[in-house]
Amino acid sequence: MLVVGLGNPGAQYEWTRHNLGFMLIDLLAREAGRDVKREECRALIGQAEIEGRRVELIKPQTYMNLSGESIACLLRKRESLTAKELIVVCDDLALPFGVIRLRPRGSSGGHNGLKSLIAQLKTDEFMRLRIGIQPDHPLADTKRYVLERFPLSARAEVEQVLQRSADALRSVLRDGIDKAMAVYNG
Repeated sequence: MLVVGLGNPGAQYEWTRHNLGFMLIDLLAREAGRDVKREECRALIGQAEIEGRRVELIKPQTYMNLSGESIACLLRKRESLTAKELIVVCDDLALPFGVIRLRPRGSSGGHNGLKSLIAQLKTDEFMRLRIGIQPDHPLADTKRYVLERFPLSARAEVEQVLQRSADALRSVLRDGIDKAMAVYNG
């Protein structure tokens, strides 16, 4: 099983809304006592055991819009795996802040990282965990908004959202996507 967090590499993107995928991978790695630092296919990778399953935690280093190139390379190298054995974690501007949605497949919903994955893998048949970042006010510049850091005042709430997202991901690994959706898609 590959658990892929979408985000952008580099210190300037840490704690930005668009990096929730990376942040969740880092949380899962910390909790498993593992590092995500081995380089392969323009990605950082770490292995962990989560809910009794061996998983690879992956952070593509290609920037968001080219994430699919990295993941397609990894799947080619792991001939026994298919796209159906991916769980992709990303932010979602269409969901209210903190709301999470699990899906077994689907469209990109306008997310450039998911667009890249679908184009490179030639399928939308992979699981995803989307984490809402929608603001409570209209946006003039969505690109600027997703690349802004979370305010310090929101850090504790972001940590709670990440913990709930980690719980949802563990549920997928333990119980399957359908049961996890019933619990976490509230």
